[in-house]
Amino acid sequence: MTYLCLMTLFTSLMICLISHPLALGLILLLQTIMIALLTGLMSLNFWSSYIIFLIMIGGMLILFTYMTSIASNEKFKFSLKMTMFIIPMIPLSILSAFNSDHFIGMHKLKTTNFMMTEKFLMNQMYLNKFLNYPHMMIYLAMIMYLLITLIAVVKITLKNKGTLRQKF
Repeated sequence: MTYLCLMTLFTSLMICLISHPLALGLILLLQTIMIALLTGLMSLNFWSSYIIFLIMIGGMLILFTYMTSIASNEKFKFSLKMTMFIIPMIPLSILSAFNSDHFIGMHKLKTTNFMMTEKFLMNQMYLNKFLNYPHMMIYLAMIMYLLITLIAVVKITLKNKGTLRQKF
């Protein structure tokens, strides 16, 4: 789980360095997958994270359609900043994957750890309901984000009743 948090942080930092719209869409897709995995691992219920993933993919399809109509022939260029950021992050991510407890084989729980894990799971039962207070705000923010994105794309694409490509 630490590895997923670290990779989510790396992709969040990469968003600032990328200027191509389709590369930003790819980074957003990776970010969505990692957040869905983290949500599933934290709540011990992957069903709701799967639904969140499908909702975000639906919103990203709208964004992808909009971006391909704007920047259909734009060339993808690697920037020096991005390569200087990615090169040190690859060894760091590999080292963090090797240092995780599950990779080394230390996943056998002692009796005290087992008792603490059982107590933690019993205390976390109320967090599995995703429409309770802490998760309700995330859902409302996601619903508002997708609604505003949908309205903005519809209003922009209805201009002159056609696509956004420039006509020469």
